[in-house]
Amino acid sequence: MTTIPGPKPLPLLGNLTSVLAANAQTNVDFAREYHEKYGPIFAMTLAGQRMIFASGHALVAEMCGDPGWSKSVHATLAEVRAFAGDGLFTAHNDEPNWATAHRLLMPAFGPLAMKDHFPAMLDIADQMFTRWARFGPEAVIDVGDDMTRLTLDTIALAAFGLRLNSFYSEQTHPFVGAMTRSLVEAGARSERLPAVQALMLGTNRRYRTDIATMREITERIVADRIAQPAEDRPADLLERMLTTDGLPAENIQYQLATFLIAGHETTSGLLTFATHELLAHPELLRRARRAVDEVLGDRLPTFEDLTGLGYLGQILRETLRLHPTAPAFALKPDQNRTLGGYEVSADEDVLVMLPVLHRDPAVWDDPDTFDPDRFAPDRMAQIPEYAWMPFGHGARACIGRSFALQEATVVLAMMLQRFDLQRCDPDYELHIQETLTIKPKDLTVRATPRTPRPVTTVTPQIAQAAGDRPMLVLYGSNGGSSESLARTIAADSAGRGFAATVAPLDEHTDDLPVDGPVVIVTASYNGNPPDNAARFVTWLTTTKPDLTGIEYLVLGCGSLDWAATYQKIPTLIDEAMAAAGAHRLRDRGVIDARTDFFGDWERWYEGLWPLLAPGCSPAPAGPRFRVSSQAVVLE
Repeated sequence: MTTIPGPKPLPLLGNLTSVLAANAQTNVDFAREYHEKYGPIFAMTLAGQRMIFASGHALVAEMCGDPGWSKSVHATLAEVRAFAGDGLFTAHNDEPNWATAHRLLMPAFGPLAMKDHFPAMLDIADQMFTRWARFGPEAVIDVGDDMTRLTLDTIALAAFGLRLNSFYSEQTHPFVGAMTRSLVEAGARSERLPAVQALMLGTNRRYRTDIATMREITERIVADRIAQPAEDRPADLLERMLTTDGLPAENIQYQLATFLIAGHETTSGLLTFATHELLAHPELLRRARRAVDEVLGDRLPTFEDLTGLGYLGQILRETLRLHPTAPAFALKPDQNRTLGGYEVSADEDVLVMLPVLHRDPAVWDDPDTFDPDRFAPDRMAQIPEYAWMPFGHGARACIGRSFALQEATVVLAMMLQRFDLQRCDPDYELHIQETLTIKPKDLTVRATPRTPRPVTTVTPQIAQAAGDRPMLVLYGSNGGSSESLARTIAADSAGRGFAATVAPLDEHTDDLPVDGPVVIVTASYNGNPPDNAARFVTWLTTTKPDLTGIEYLVLGCGSLDWAATYQKIPTLIDEAMAAAGAHRLRDRGVIDARTDFFGDWERWYEGLWPLLAPGCSPAPAGPRFRVSSQAVVLE
């Protein structure tokens, strides 16, 4: 079979001399340089191990579209396990704690939970921008440093109820320095020979000290929470881990480290890159500011404002296209396979370099140009599946993507609303600072206030009551949003004359009633059924059941960020139910988390009860929300 292109390895040294001779300043630059030289796939040998890089869209789609390929904890991530262990990001696919943590923590980062996180995001952003204003227009602001403070403080407050107060100190939090040095060292260790590593006594000592520092911080976070009276403990992500059976104490420490690292490092890079791109494109900056001014005026943002800030979402997505802050992931086949006609062994990693994938000219016109309109709503469906993957792939994709994008939108909106920015160095050229993630190096600005200090607003809360006609509400949900909506419908049904049962779809495989409506709320998960809907979908689509006499309706949750598989499972269930003889009470409802999740839900919900229970009292004008620790639910 044809050999994968790449530099010819030397005996013993492999391609080490090629790496040392390269002009690239970062691993990202090196990968782009070699892809330009060898094409969409190349291989090289380091430390006796062949490394394969495959970043062309056709090859990435070949791997990601085949369930025989899954995430691999490649060499650098394996080093990160020294301080992140079997946390969500660095766990191996077959480690039991990964599945437990994924199931437990996904709802805390689902679209409905985002309303809970909004106050923390607003709080910390207001701290940073108040500081900017007080320093005055001549102050030099290190954008990367301040965005790191902001995102670390935000994830700590939102997920752990912890105020790090980074904007009240000249020095960044000790976790940041220890983490940054450890990530750099983990990357370097993956490329060193063991014999060389053993001789680096000072480096090894510093590494151990930094890991100990991070561990001391996470242990203190847990100890302080446990010491709090139960009634004072917030119902946040940390509380979920501490009060739900399944995660051992050691793994909770690893999850804390994982969220503190992944929950702030990539988002701070995104915001810094977005700032750079807007300053480099004044016409887009003016357009973004107009969009913000039209929605916010001079008041503080509310959660409901996010749906009107879609152009900022386009800016952030285009920023992640050109500058994916987690720039690579690795896949591994479950057995010896071919990729693009080349042979890949089951024990080999294939690295996907996102800055190359995201610039593939076979997919993207003028790929090096910053153009947020690529992600305009009417163009999203044109982006092929697996062409934009800044949050990874499949079951191992980043569960914090909604959190990151919402936080970045809030911060970007407030920055544009409050300040005129100018680079301190008008001739600034972008250089990349690389650890496990990337961000612009040494981007400094001056910030001149442009609006009065905004004022706050508050949203109301309400409640509701009980009934006895049968209704079955089923959900397919990994992230928690579909389950939350299903439970909302079931809870509200009592006041409409129903006695509702709510359950996962799998629990009613081959068991659907004819004596009441069946309401199905489900999502797709990378084009597949959610974990608790897989058996139901298989039964529905392969056994050809007779569903005559069943009345049903489907509400599909999804996100146009994943346009190629958007609404795939809700559509499949809806069409299969009708084909099997069930009576569709209403056209399938559609909720898009990318654009207007709550608006889509409200519009769908408003007509639900008149349809299902015309003899009951009329529905109120729309649903009324109470914010809980896990989701937004109806009272």
